[in-house]
Amino acid sequence: MTNRWVYSFGGGGAEGDASMKNLLGGKGANLAEMSSLGLPVPPGFTITTEACNSYYAAGRQYPADLAAQVAGGIGHIEQITQKTFGDAANPLLVSVRSGARASMPGMMDTVLNLGLNDATVEGLSLLSGDRRFAFDSYRRFIQMYSNVVLGLDHHSFEEILDDHKDRLGIDVDTALTAKDWETIVAEYKRAVERELGKPFPQDPQEQLWGAVGAVFQSWMNDRAKFYRRMHDIPESWGTAVNIQSMVFGNLGDTSATGVAFTRNPSTGDPALYGEFLINAQGEDVVAGIRTPQSLTKAAREEMGDRNPSMEEALPTVFAEFRDVAARLERHYRDMQDVEFTVEQGRLWMLQTRNGKRTAKAALKVAVDMAGEGLITQGEAVSRIDPAALDQLLHPTISPDAVRTVIAKGLPASPGAAVGAIVFSSEDAERRGAAGEAVILVRHETSPEDIKGMHAARGIITARGGMTSHAAVVARGWGIPCVSGAGDIAIDLKNRNFSVRGKVFEEGETVTIDGSTGEVLAGSVKMIEPELTGDFAALMVWADQMRRLKVRANAETPLDARTARQFGAEGIGLCRTEHMFFDEHRIAAVREMILADDESGRRAALAKIAPFQKADFVELFTIMEGLPVTIRLLDPPLHEFLPHSEEDLTAVAEATGLDAAKLMRRARELHESNPMLGHRGCRLGISFPEIYEMQVRAIIEAACEIAKSGKPAPVPEIMHPLVGKGTEMKFLRDLTDRTAKAVIAEQGVALEYLVGTMIELPRAAIRAGDLAENAEFFSFGTNDLTQTTFGISRDDAGKFLNDYIEKGIFEKDPFVSLDQEGVGDLIRIAAERGRAVRPDVKLGICGEHGGDPASIAFCEEVGLDYVSCSPFRVPIARLAAAQAALAKK
Repeated sequence: MTNRWVYSFGGGGAEGDASMKNLLGGKGANLAEMSSLGLPVPPGFTITTEACNSYYAAGRQYPADLAAQVAGGIGHIEQITQKTFGDAANPLLVSVRSGARASMPGMMDTVLNLGLNDATVEGLSLLSGDRRFAFDSYRRFIQMYSNVVLGLDHHSFEEILDDHKDRLGIDVDTALTAKDWETIVAEYKRAVERELGKPFPQDPQEQLWGAVGAVFQSWMNDRAKFYRRMHDIPESWGTAVNIQSMVFGNLGDTSATGVAFTRNPSTGDPALYGEFLINAQGEDVVAGIRTPQSLTKAAREEMGDRNPSMEEALPTVFAEFRDVAARLERHYRDMQDVEFTVEQGRLWMLQTRNGKRTAKAALKVAVDMAGEGLITQGEAVSRIDPAALDQLLHPTISPDAVRTVIAKGLPASPGAAVGAIVFSSEDAERRGAAGEAVILVRHETSPEDIKGMHAARGIITARGGMTSHAAVVARGWGIPCVSGAGDIAIDLKNRNFSVRGKVFEEGETVTIDGSTGEVLAGSVKMIEPELTGDFAALMVWADQMRRLKVRANAETPLDARTARQFGAEGIGLCRTEHMFFDEHRIAAVREMILADDESGRRAALAKIAPFQKADFVELFTIMEGLPVTIRLLDPPLHEFLPHSEEDLTAVAEATGLDAAKLMRRARELHESNPMLGHRGCRLGISFPEIYEMQVRAIIEAACEIAKSGKPAPVPEIMHPLVGKGTEMKFLRDLTDRTAKAVIAEQGVALEYLVGTMIELPRAAIRAGDLAENAEFFSFGTNDLTQTTFGISRDDAGKFLNDYIEKGIFEKDPFVSLDQEGVGDLIRIAAERGRAVRPDVKLGICGEHGGDPASIAFCEEVGLDYVSCSPFRVPIARLAAAQAALAKK
């Protein structure tokens, strides 16, 4: 049976539709859908993603029957257009574009005007009656094909063009004549032959298969692989190839090309938003080669632009386009990102897809569409990427800050950032990896800059518009961006830029405001955002739809207040050791460690106890009766001692402790593998007085709150690193003995829970034993991942990327839960724990508690809550709602 590799579209019908995105890619599926809707789509066909996967599976060889099916696809286009591919008198020209199932803007390759050669360019000239247009199209094709397919640097072609314009004393491409373009085409061809030692290919069939191969190969280029890693896009998806009849936006002043969003992708405002260029091809808009004009009159006036908008320059076709855009948004029930071309007054739709947007815009669009009845509240909740909420938690420039504006560009991606100026992607990546905040400054960005863009806190480009590569990528990542800052003159040789006579050197600090398009001198005061309006509305819906509770990991008052502000329903992990490092109590901690016997330790612990109690009183007060899980001392004691001889001596002098004794004790406590050493509950068993002090402080603090008339807390006392039921019984007895004594002393009725942190495979497997004495389990997935894999999280960075690159791990298991291995242990522990104690409370408190994929797993297993860092609480609330909706 012959595999089907090709699906055609155009002429009012299609062989595919929007539901076939996995097979046809997003672009191909939507071209088919638009064709079936009767919209004006240039005819074409799609080579499937399965053909791409077959190509790689066969060692980069095309499937045997692909050529015949492609020939049929070309025949389909020829029949509709009444043109012939490769015919000198009536040539069919095509575009060749990539199209994966997930949108990957700028990551893969495109070739326009394919089919042009020395003969067909003459035919195009005669047919169009415009020799200038024909040779402009030919030079574009040579440059694009040479770069994408033949691997030549596009800068060498730009230099030829710039030199020619300099000789003529002109600035813009549109001022060049037909003769100029003929000269440039000849120079381009000579450059190709000089570089490759053979002429530019003239055979349209050779051109076509070269372009198809380049699109398939671009699926595995460095920038595409990096983007896939960033966005969790599997390599196995492959890319489709879309081959489509060319329509020309560079065919005079009644022709144009543009990109539009049906709503504002930065703010979500319900108004058509985008840019266009008269007498241009699509790549001119998105590549930032020319600064485009506004679509609407209102946008032009807001920008203060004098060039006419599309609404003013081409009013009839604009009205048609506005109606098509509105129809597409209603059809897809989402904000659309569309590409279009106007050829001599006739509108053609080249692409539609769900538009990438900022988190702020996503919230507004979702809430507004729910209000308009276009989608349900559940759909609104499901449409927001939980991780994208991070964008809303970044600082913005304070309204009362002094703003020394040095340049103004377009507000391409909102938010604000401060950093040192760098001029190359490599420098941004290197300095960013060292922890330095940098602002990447470029003429315009290209897909090769992607790693540096990701490393930068913000991006400035001198050229390009609101839909340029820099703008689209920055918005997707929540990185502030100012594009088209034309006043900035960049001098790459001397590593500086100048603006209005002032020079800014590499390494100087600037601030950018991506919401206004301003570049500011120096470091400017920032403020945290208020999470109200659309955010608050969506969170109310999310909270109504989720089952999982969301707590925060917090031990400081600031963390606890932040957690409450973000909607946390308790504290899922309070790490008491963090309290021990405070400068006012560390000396007493060290005194306890140096003590020769229990009485000495108890004397030192008595000095720490008031601090511990005060800590818990403050936390319980802030949390107002919400649950607070307090983990008793976990790290090995040597972590509280200085490590170098110099530090030991300094501490001894400052505290009056015996330096020799400090050194001797530090040596005694040294461990070869402290992560598996004398830590966690093992400390409480060896030195029960430590845990007794902590339990007493917790219960005394809770009693004090209860006596004050405030909401009484229900403390959850958690013992770390328990592996055996007998350990748990010892610790439960210790806790109950101490707690009941305090409750009797205080004369207060108080509830408390005793539980354990599941961090060891044995604890998970023998969870039934633990549940006999533990009323709750909190899965410490950071350590459980370490002990399951036998990988140290602190050292894993040296080799984990190799595992991800080689496909051994799909994701870093410390970032997203290993659901097969660690997840199985959680399932086993939940099942066996509930078999012994049906009401055992189950939660997760590792970093995975804020990871949406891990939260979905917690919903599936039926845990009661997740706990994460305070700033990830909104992310967890939304992810928990989405997980609950997905189960329905």
